[in-house]
Amino acid sequence: MNYFAHGMRFVDRPYFLAGTALPDLLSVVDRRVRLRMKNVVPFTQDESTIQAELASGIKQHLDDDHWFHSTQGFLEISTDLSILFRKVFADDDYARVGFLGHIVTELLLDCVLIEQNPRLIDQYYEAFQQIDPLKIEHATNKMATQKTDQLKLWLVHFYKEGFLRDYLVPQRMLVRLNQVMKRVKLQPLPEETISILKTGRRIVEKRLTDLLPPEHFLISLD
Repeated sequence: MNYFAHGMRFVDRPYFLAGTALPDLLSVVDRRVRLRMKNVVPFTQDESTIQAELASGIKQHLDDDHWFHSTQGFLEISTDLSILFRKVFADDDYARVGFLGHIVTELLLDCVLIEQNPRLIDQYYEAFQQIDPLKIEHATNKMATQKTDQLKLWLVHFYKEGFLRDYLVPQRMLVRLNQVMKRVKLQPLPEETISILKTGRRIVEKRLTDLLPPEHFLISLD
C-alpha cells in the first residue's frame, strides 16, 4: 500500500494518520531509520495520547502491508506490470522490473483511491496541518531503530508539496516516480513508461476489490 491507501480511513485522527505515513516517509528521510513492530507495539498503550496514536498508526501501516502484499490481487497485478516494464527494458540487465511492478502498483492504487474519493485527499492533507512535527519526531525517535533530526522538516515538506495529487496525471506521476528512481540509484524511466501507467491504472481500477478485500479494508466511497 502507499500513503493515501494507508491513511485515508483516519483523516479524523491526525496523529494516527501521521503514523500510517511514517514507515514510508522515513525511507525518504533516512533509510537507516526503521520502525519495527516489536518496538512500536509497547507504545500503543502509552499514557501520552500523541505517542499512543502515532504508534497505533504505525502498527496499522505494518499490519496493512502484511496482508496487502500477500493478496492474490497484488501478486498478479505487480507481476503484470513487471512484464510490461520488461518490454521497455528488454536489453537492460540492470532494470529492476520486479521493483517497478511493486512500487507502481502501490502508486496507482493511491491514484485510483484519490480519484474515487476526491474530498478525502483534501481532508488527508488538512489533517497534517493539525499535527506538531517536532512532537512527532520526538515520539518517533523513542520507537525507531535510530534517531533522526530531519523528520520534522520532512513532515512540513510532505504537506506543502502535496505530491499525492500528482498521481492523477500520468506525466506528473512519471516525474514523481523518477524521483524515487534517483533516490534508489536506478536509471530514470523513459517516456514510454506513461503508457504503462495508463494501462496499469485501468487494471488497478478494475481489480480494486482484489487489492483491497472488504474483510481487510472498508471505506465509504464518495
